[in-house]
Amino acid sequence: MEKEVKFSLVFRDMWQSAGKYVPRVDQLVKVAPAIIEMGCFARVETNGGGFEQVNLLFGENPNKAVREWTKPFHEAGIQTHMLDRALNGLRMSPVPADVRKLFYKVKKAQGTDITRTFCGLNDVRNIIPSIGYAHDAGMISQCCLCITYSPVHTVEYYLDMAKKLIEAGCDEICIKDMAGIGRPVFLGKIVAGIKQIKKDITIQYHSHAGPGFNMASILEVCKAGCDYVDVGMEPLSWGTGHADVISVQAMLKDAGFKVPEINMQAYMKVRSLIQEFMDDFLGLYISPRNRLMNSLLIGPGLPGGMMGSLMADLETNLESINKYKAKRNLPFMTQDELLIKLFDEVAYVWPRVGYPCLVTPFSQYVKNLAMMNVIQMEKGKERWGMIADDIWDMILGKAGQLPGKLAPEIVEKAEREGRKFFTGNPQDNYPDQLDKYRQMMWEKKWETGQDDEELFEYAMHPAQYEAYKSGKAKADFLEDVKKRREAKEEVHMANDQTKILTVDVNGQPYRVTVAFGDVNPATLHGAQAAAPAEQPAAVPAGEGKEVLSPLEGKFFLTKNAQETPLKVGDKVSQGDVICYVEAMKTYNAIRAEFSGTVTAICANSGDSVSEDDVLMKIL
Repeated sequence: MEKEVKFSLVFRDMWQSAGKYVPRVDQLVKVAPAIIEMGCFARVETNGGGFEQVNLLFGENPNKAVREWTKPFHEAGIQTHMLDRALNGLRMSPVPADVRKLFYKVKKAQGTDITRTFCGLNDVRNIIPSIGYAHDAGMISQCCLCITYSPVHTVEYYLDMAKKLIEAGCDEICIKDMAGIGRPVFLGKIVAGIKQIKKDITIQYHSHAGPGFNMASILEVCKAGCDYVDVGMEPLSWGTGHADVISVQAMLKDAGFKVPEINMQAYMKVRSLIQEFMDDFLGLYISPRNRLMNSLLIGPGLPGGMMGSLMADLETNLESINKYKAKRNLPFMTQDELLIKLFDEVAYVWPRVGYPCLVTPFSQYVKNLAMMNVIQMEKGKERWGMIADDIWDMILGKAGQLPGKLAPEIVEKAEREGRKFFTGNPQDNYPDQLDKYRQMMWEKKWETGQDDEELFEYAMHPAQYEAYKSGKAKADFLEDVKKRREAKEEVHMANDQTKILTVDVNGQPYRVTVAFGDVNPATLHGAQAAAPAEQPAAVPAGEGKEVLSPLEGKFFLTKNAQETPLKVGDKVSQGDVICYVEAMKTYNAIRAEFSGTVTAICANSGDSVSEDDVLMKIL
């Protein structure tokens, strides 16, 4: 008898592995009938992960989105599932237990059938409570083994974890190969071992295409007894995303598995609608780099979905490093050189901070720590010079138990700085807060919503929810979309007959338009006079006095919404706050030592700076 393998469309993850946002509810409802018409999906990932949060960020109500989006799938008999981060719920930081309990009740009421729970540290203490919370709410509990590849992450390690989760009552196991670096045979052994622990346990495999293993991995896990495979579809398959359903279906059919047929006319409808949504606004947030596969990811083991943000980080930090080198007449570094140094440093850092699984948020922590080490060492400083508070929380055990041992140099640094290690249950660090948020909503005269869903959103994402309620989130989002569209149009125009360049003249940046071909100079944008980039033309001449950074950290032109960032041409007086440097989560105000005019700002907001870096010039 043929072994049946079913498909799950990870529609939410398709978008968030490619870019920042997901479609609006009107777009989701529009595409749902065509997805159903494809006839090949037993499950669809509808929400979870960052879905609820990014809805708030572009000023939409995520509760409305989940209810309307899941409804057509229920009517068609297709199961819906979501991703949750166990202790972290639907955000990057730990969540109180009472908020976690409400989380599952709300999502079940809104129409989500299955909750896929993972802990980035694979600490079952963080996952097991979610099994009970999900069952109390009537949801199917699917628990994850976060796959990575290291000396401590063995087949035996994962089978021991699966056994504990099965004994705790989970309904299903997800093999969550979020970086796509699980080796095919290794993964097959894990699936076969789980089926030996419990023959009828449902297993679902989730992978990303990035490093190039995942088609072979899909075949191996299916041979070992996997029941469901997560798939994507064009134009958001492959790259940092997922294997396309067409390829997976063809491969498994050839291997003798029973797989569903695909309505190709409906496939093309969905493909066309996805492209339509990208052309609307979502494509503005999708880097072309995320369409590429990259075997360099095998070494550091970083998730493919991080490559977009990682490349942006590289650009920013490369500029900071080369500013340092320019002042000392040292050879400049290229982006490729920095990328290889970063990957090498991730390989150095990762084992020394206990081999956390390289999945949200711990992949970011490892990458950020490696990046800071590279910057420090390139500037002649020592490794481990700057470790952020959230990374310390991971190191000290506040988020859960690390799979591996910390390096002696990290333990010594912690002890030297008077930091205390935590060995208890991570949830104990975060007391209940629902009553506090209920009272706050009553004071603001806000409704807690159907099934307390508005209360849940406020308690889960307080800052984003307040911005949504005030209208600020929508206004900021629309303004950002406008800027991105204008920038895209400017690039298209420039690519046709002109090039818009920023050039440096004696330390002063100028934006110039260079025309070629049959172009009337009078029609060129900004052709009247070359002016300093992003500043008025009338700026007093002179070199200006350099304002140096007094410490290492990140540079910001403003710290909060009440202060207006300085720009070139502004007048300042002695004692005025002109910028901030954030060191170890503490903002240090940099004040003007004398009155004058800002003639140049030498760092971008968010840049990493070292002591004695030039922040700006005042004449």
